[in-house]
Amino acid sequence: MVIKKGRFCNEMKRPSLLFIYTDEQAWRTLAAYGNDRIEMPNLNRLADESVVFDQAYVTQPVCTPSRSTLLTGLYPHTNGCIANNVPLRSETECLVEMLEHGQYVTAHHGKWHLGDEIFRQHGFDEWVSIEDMYRPHYSEGRDLDARSGYHHFLVENGFEPGEGNLFKRGVTARYPEEFSKPAYLAGEAGRFIRENRERPFALYVNMLEPHMPYFGPRDEQYDPADVLLPGNFDEVPGEDRPLKTRVFQRLYHENGHSGLPLKTEDDWRRMVANYWGLCSQVDTHVGTILDTLEECGLKDSTIVVFTSDHGDMMGAHRLLAKCVMFEEAVRVPLLMRLPGQTKSRRVKGPVSQVDIVPTLLDLMGQSLLPHLQGASLRPVLESGEDSQLTENVFIEWNGRDSGVERQLRKEPRPAWLDEFGSNDEIRASVGDSVRTVISPDGWKLNYSARGEHELYDIYEDPGETRNLASDPGYHKKLEDLRYQILDWQKRTGDRNGAK
Repeated sequence: MVIKKGRFCNEMKRPSLLFIYTDEQAWRTLAAYGNDRIEMPNLNRLADESVVFDQAYVTQPVCTPSRSTLLTGLYPHTNGCIANNVPLRSETECLVEMLEHGQYVTAHHGKWHLGDEIFRQHGFDEWVSIEDMYRPHYSEGRDLDARSGYHHFLVENGFEPGEGNLFKRGVTARYPEEFSKPAYLAGEAGRFIRENRERPFALYVNMLEPHMPYFGPRDEQYDPADVLLPGNFDEVPGEDRPLKTRVFQRLYHENGHSGLPLKTEDDWRRMVANYWGLCSQVDTHVGTILDTLEECGLKDSTIVVFTSDHGDMMGAHRLLAKCVMFEEAVRVPLLMRLPGQTKSRRVKGPVSQVDIVPTLLDLMGQSLLPHLQGASLRPVLESGEDSQLTENVFIEWNGRDSGVERQLRKEPRPAWLDEFGSNDEIRASVGDSVRTVISPDGWKLNYSARGEHELYDIYEDPGETRNLASDPGYHKKLEDLRYQILDWQKRTGDRNGAK
């Protein structure tokens, strides 16, 4: 059923919102984005009934900044969350605080990573937490002995916490799946939906997986021999790429991750197979939540969103995780199912997650507040046809968050660092501020404060194997895109990035 414009605004009962987001899920993990090797029946079914955004981007490829945009509709440089563990200011409103008072019952379940992790805040009526590792970042006066809902769930089921009365990620990831974080969140989300089936609700559910550690109860679900490595796997960053990127690549080669080495193709296949298992684990429990919604008769009155806070390189350029501007890190799945929608539609062209909050407010019959920095995509969603977006998308990097600093502090200094220069040189590159623009015709410029620019034609070179920034033939293109970035910085009050 096509949703006609104005339908929600004139009805007494407004649509509910189920917003499911994962952590570190690459867009190429779903059949809708070309990967039918991973068993994802529930999310693939959701995609078959949703508007699928082909080319969706985060505002910064790391957890806290990206989440801040998903919740507030503001760029990280505006809301202040420019790096991990920077708390979201109490006066900065999340979507649920923008809803008319009393219209919705609201809840946030899962990882938050925007400050005071386990404590209810920012207008949510219900708070279900899963992480206790952020205690060093609690604000003054918070109870350091308090524990997450997941902690109490495990204790009630006979598990004993370890040192510091904590259940660490690397431990709980090994527990049987019925005691995993996705299973716990699916149970809590189902309870919330059943309890609130008679009134509009806004429920956010964030699952940690497939975020590191890259192991879990489904490590044997996929045979590494069946894994396809990325087409740009052997495109190891060379001298024409930022020093930071080259150091990252070597770091993973030397140290591996999650107890797995990353030196050979077989090593990488094992890593990717584990990651696929985590994705399938998430899919199963997302399916439980979606089934509950349908069983309660709420499918035709609920907006469903699925996305992630950033991607994962997972072998592209022999890199892992995020914190770089390659497509695999900054691009994510984005599905939106309107109430009553039964058929898939595609939206081509770049779109930013900064548009999600204004879009949802519009669909929920709420006023669009003037401070929001994105635009409502409601006309595209309700058009009933495949669509093409024609605006630039902008991404920022604010020079923090990496595992490199730990290497620089080691005594003795790891010998492999010598080929990259002094600690000060490496720190300068890791701390570089970058601003990225992606144009509708497929050009991408990463403009660096240090001059380590990257220019790609991502439609002709989707693997970003050829950096054209230093090619004189593309100087005009680089300058045109740089001016687009400068104009965006002026419009959004960005004073911190590359100029």
